[in-house]
Amino acid sequence: MINVLSYICIGVGIFFWFWGTFPLLGKRSVLFKLHSLSVADTLGSMSIIIGLLLKRPNEWPLLILGLISLAIWNTVLGYVLAYCSSSGGNYE
Repeated sequence: MINVLSYICIGVGIFFWFWGTFPLLGKRSVLFKLHSLSVADTLGSMSIIIGLLLKRPNEWPLLILGLISLAIWNTVLGYVLAYCSSSGGNYE
């Protein structure tokens, strides 16, 4: 049962990876494209890591560290992109 749940999580993660690339083909702004891509990539990567965690429970410290790193890195990157794209992001 755990193997099936693990494969489902990995499959959902791969689905999110491909689903996040479709907005790149649209005619919206670059920031919208980056946002949707980063959210889908984060969710997909986290789902894959959870699937690996179910499959390899003895590696949980490293996989939990990967989950935390993904969450923090992508949140900070989103804030940096938002700050640089706002009108208040003058560096003069």
